[in-house]
Amino acid sequence: MQVDELLKPFPIKEFHPFPRALMGPGAHEMIGPEALKLGFRKTLIMTTGLRGSDVVHKIAESMKYHGLEVVIYDKVESNPKDYNVMDSVKLYQESGCDSFVSIGGGSSHDACKGARISVAHDGRNVNEFEGFNKSENPKNPPHIAVSTTAGTGSETSWAYVITDTTTDPDNPHKFVAFDDASITSLAIDDPVLYFDCPVDYTAQCGFDVLAHASEPYVSRINFEPCLGNALHAIKLTSQHLRAATWNGQDLAGREGMMYAQYIAAQAFNSGGLGIVHSISHAISAFYDTHHGLNNAIALPRVWAFNMPAIYPRFADIAEAMGVDTHGMTKPQAADAALAAAIRLLRDVNIPERFVDVTKDSYSKNRLGSGPTEYYKKSGVIKGDAADVDRITNHVLGDACTPGNAKECTFDLVRPVVDHCMNGDLDDLLT
Repeated sequence: MQVDELLKPFPIKEFHPFPRALMGPGAHEMIGPEALKLGFRKTLIMTTGLRGSDVVHKIAESMKYHGLEVVIYDKVESNPKDYNVMDSVKLYQESGCDSFVSIGGGSSHDACKGARISVAHDGRNVNEFEGFNKSENPKNPPHIAVSTTAGTGSETSWAYVITDTTTDPDNPHKFVAFDDASITSLAIDDPVLYFDCPVDYTAQCGFDVLAHASEPYVSRINFEPCLGNALHAIKLTSQHLRAATWNGQDLAGREGMMYAQYIAAQAFNSGGLGIVHSISHAISAFYDTHHGLNNAIALPRVWAFNMPAIYPRFADIAEAMGVDTHGMTKPQAADAALAAAIRLLRDVNIPERFVDVTKDSYSKNRLGSGPTEYYKKSGVIKGDAADVDRITNHVLGDACTPGNAKECTFDLVRPVVDHCMNGDLDDLLT
């Protein structure tokens, strides 16, 4: 049953499982013995451009040292594409592999989760599994996910996000698949692996965490088991993101963001998301921009949009972000939460509007260089009326939208998207 169907007639809410995890400095060094315990023999390592880095080399060599065979697929792209998934499936099958390891952030983990689902269904195209629990075979190859960024939470969630490049080039599509069968076998989170994450990626991934934490806290699903984790992840992000961004070797900052990432994902795993993520998915579908960057730009606008529906929860968020709300009304405290989010965004130097995003906005921007004809024509985010309409329509079809705190229609959401594109954040503070 779809989430929007569950929300309306039924009070029953589903708590989704988490994988086992190893967390803390040096955790990645356990991968060899852990892979053997899980029955790995010949493993496909899925990663992005990390091949040749110490991270991939150390993990691959550790596995070889323990007698495991390793095959590497290192062509996963940011906002992983359907053909990344299917190319890795082909390599997995041709090489006779029996297991997966993903190394990186959400792109590597999501592509790997999609590949596992495809392998379990004899190589069917990953695009067939969009939606909720669309897989038919609950058994798929074991998977260890090793995170090198603090943002995604994909190593512990039941979700994966894929860009479908087979659609109309003028209407590209990025979808979320939620599937209990995609949950990893083991998550490894080691803050030492985050030390080399670039400044801009660290900041943008941190706002992915803030979105993962805040959206289930205000979601219409309102699932009690998720609320504590959500609020604590907001607190951890507010405490540690600045240090992790500007002093990448700060272990306390990196470890704080590691825990924030992990428990924020556990919050949304059953507590749902909202249109921060829906807008992000739409923007990257059309422009291939970084998911965390998109979340950062969308988050203040969506908070402002949602606050009238649930002021008390946003007041709680203000306290979690370190605001002294004594003597404030709930709406005043909610406004203070919004101001704190904007202050954090500016402190870590994230662009404030989508039309400000260029090839120089962050270290690995793919704007205008993606794989489809639409991307190649879109070297600049337009932000015109047609662009706003396209993005809004994509948002309304996104699987995250039904959980949003406030009802979403085209007429209600379009001004939010327009402000994300073109608006001034200071307007939200007046």
